[in-house]
Amino acid sequence: MRVRPMLEPPAEAERPAPDQQLSAVESSAESTVVLNAAESTVVSNAADLDAVDIDAAEPTAEDELADISAMLVRREVAVLTGAGLSTDSGIPDYRGVTGSLRRHTPMTYQDFVATAAGRQRYWARSYLGWRTIVGAQPNTGHFAVAALEAAGYVSGVITQNVDGLHRAAGSADAIELHGGLDRVICLSCGALSTREDLDERLHAANPGFRDRAESGRINPDGDVELDDTLVAGFRIASCTDCGTGILKPDVVFFGENVPRPRVQQCYDLIDRSRALLVLGSSLTVMSGLRFVRHAAKAYKPVAIINQGQTRGDAQAAVRANRPLGPALSRLAAELNAPLVTASVVTDSIGTASTVTAP
Repeated sequence: MRVRPMLEPPAEAERPAPDQQLSAVESSAESTVVLNAAESTVVSNAADLDAVDIDAAEPTAEDELADISAMLVRREVAVLTGAGLSTDSGIPDYRGVTGSLRRHTPMTYQDFVATAAGRQRYWARSYLGWRTIVGAQPNTGHFAVAALEAAGYVSGVITQNVDGLHRAAGSADAIELHGGLDRVICLSCGALSTREDLDERLHAANPGFRDRAESGRINPDGDVELDDTLVAGFRIASCTDCGTGILKPDVVFFGENVPRPRVQQCYDLIDRSRALLVLGSSLTVMSGLRFVRHAAKAYKPVAIINQGQTRGDAQAAVRANRPLGPALSRLAAELNAPLVTASVVTDSIGTASTVTAP
């Protein structure tokens, strides 16, 4: 017996009337569903759980993966990923045990567009961090997601990450909710260019800067800690198309809205899927949490694999607290979805590259 929300949606006739309905989005500790193989009982008050036999309520790690495997077997599972999936590739997360938000405040959109000094600070720090980002390779988790997608178990991928590693692993149609660091956009004329091209221009404008700078720890948004005296001497570049436009990485900064068509694309993916699997996200911000709530409100099962608690745990039918790489590679193996050994990928600008699975 386990204490958790229902894995399968109730039949239409069993659903409560709208005015009586306790949706998965609105559920709280005041009402819990206790599932047994033979029956289900609603405990009206969390305190009443003391009167219920829950000796076997806590599922084992094997139970959790078995439940997620069963969900994938039904196919058409949408996947939502966060920074926790890329930590094995050398890119830190924001809110984990060693998350960068414990040490620094990331650049906001308002700070970036408000002053030249803010943009200088961002590009100096990002210039140093870019080599780490561009050198990162997809890990076992990325390749496992791509394998499950290629085998038809996963209907599509939504990622909150800006590192491009899903594309590099073979998930060519992954929706990059917050954009990609490998692209640069002009805020004046809208022209898109590659980050590699800008990196060459910044290198020419700041000879010896990387040698002089002793950079600190890299952050998930691609910048590093850097002394203000070095930032003051950094020269930034303008758009080559219009000549004077402000260049910004094609990512959604903190304080900036995700483009509405992109958000709708994510909702559409979940609407045509049977379930939602969340990987490596704390779901702290509404940007990702809204999709969990959207799935739960539509009675679609939600499963989460993440190390640490998440803001979406209350909506999860299955919750696995374990490392992603081993868990995902095991799921792919059990479902006969072989990991590709290499793939040629093309980014949104048209640059092709070959990556090899670990």
